[in-house]
Amino acid sequence: MKLQEIREKTIDELKDVVLNLKKELFSLRMKHNKINQLENTAQIKNTKRAIAQAKTVIREKELKEIKNA
Repeated sequence: MKLQEIREKTIDELKDVVLNLKKELFSLRMKHNKINQLENTAQIKNTKRAIAQAKTVIREKELKEIKNA
C-alpha cells in the first residue's frame, strides 16, 4: 500500500489496516519459521514497513485533531 493511499484513509480505517497487516505479518512469520515455505522473505520487511507507516499516519492525524480542538 502506498503512503498516499494510507494518508487518504480515516483513523478507524487505518486501525483496521494495521490489524489486517499484523495478521498478515504473523502468517508470513509462521510460513517462514515453522513451515519454511515463504519464497520471498522481503514480504516480511515490506509488511513491517506498511504497519509502521500506517501507525505514523494515525499518530499524525490524532495529534492534528488534538491541536485543532
